[in-house]
Amino acid sequence: MDDNNKSKPHEDLVIGTIQVLSGKTKADPNPDELESLKKLIKKNVPFMLRGYFTAYLLREILQANTPKRAPRSTQARTTKTESPAEKKEKAPAAPPKEREERTLPEGARTLYLNIGKMKRLYTKELSQIIQDELGIERDEIYSIRIHDKYSFISMSEANCEKAIATLNGKEIKGRTASITYSNKE
Repeated sequence: MDDNNKSKPHEDLVIGTIQVLSGKTKADPNPDELESLKKLIKKNVPFMLRGYFTAYLLREILQANTPKRAPRSTQARTTKTESPAEKKEKAPAAPPKEREERTLPEGARTLYLNIGKMKRLYTKELSQIIQDELGIERDEIYSIRIHDKYSFISMSEANCEKAIATLNGKEIKGRTASITYSNKE
């Protein structure tokens, strides 16, 4: 009986995510878009599957927002992500913010971008935009930190200059990008 009352840490994460998404749904700045998506779901997902459909979407969101780790049932993916030796080396590492600052090579600069999570800009998207617009590889972008209303991008100074020249005034996620050197470096 005590087992039923105990909540697993994973369940707490799921419950918290559901509550956050529920709050965001109520406060969404674009209810017409949500309404049109709701109609599409209603039209294309059978009534009896809508609960499972929602559960599947939630699982996908949770997997996208958690760090990648090898599933317990499959050992084949372990080689793709990290070897056990690499995991041991990372265990005593500093908190992420300190690690980012420490790993930036000499000559790296940080840019400030006036667009963030509230405009539904995500790290992968921003990385791809930068790569496409500047014609650079992913390895040339040292770090991307996206906050609610703004983002920080760390690259070499030459790439920063190119980014300022290319991305300033460009429309990203419905907002005109303003990109400058960050005051906090």
